[in-house]
Amino acid sequence: MSENNIMLRYLEASDAESLLQLRKENRQFFQAFEPIRTESHFTYEEQLKEIQKATLDIEKDSSYIYGIFHRDTQQLVGRITLSGIVRGPFQNANLGYYLDKKYNGKGYVTEAVRLTLDLAFNELQLHRVQAAVMPRNIASKRILEKTGFKKEGYSPRYLKINGSWEDHEIYAITKEDVELVLKSIQNN
Repeated sequence: MSENNIMLRYLEASDAESLLQLRKENRQFFQAFEPIRTESHFTYEEQLKEIQKATLDIEKDSSYIYGIFHRDTQQLVGRITLSGIVRGPFQNANLGYYLDKKYNGKGYVTEAVRLTLDLAFNELQLHRVQAAVMPRNIASKRILEKTGFKKEGYSPRYLKINGSWEDHEIYAITKEDVELVLKSIQNN
C-alpha cells in the first residue's frame, strides 16, 4: 500500500540489514522513547529474528508489522505496528511506530498511520485502534490528532521507557471515527 511519499509492506528476511542500519543510525534518537535495548539488539541476527517473529505473529493474527519505505528510493525509513490484537467483542489493536530521524517533519508517519488504519479497519476488520504516547512527545500526539485519534485517558507509570516508568496518554480511534473524518475531508 502506498500514498504520496511512502509505502507499507511486511518486512522480509532480506530487510534485516536495512532494519539494522535504521536501528543503529537512530539508536540515540529512539532511546528516549523505547525500553532499554541490550547490545545484542543491534545485530543482524536479532533483526532477522524480529522479522521472523513478525511473520509468525501475522500467521497467529496477533500482530502486524509493516516497514515504512520511501516510495521513490524504496529505502526502509521506519516501522509501524498493530500489536496486541484482541478479537471477539473488542476487535482492538495497539498502534506503535518509529521513523528515521532524517525523515521527521515530512508527513511520512501521518501517511503511514492513515494507511495502517485503512488496513486495520478494512483488511483486518478491527473496530478500534489505540495508541499510548508520552505527554512530552508532542510530535506524536499531533500525528494521532491529525489522523482522527481522540484522547481517552491518562495512565500513570504505564511503560518502562529508557529505564524509567513513564506516564502515557491513551488515544484511540474506531472505524466509525475514521468514516466521519473521511466524510469531512470529502465535504471540504
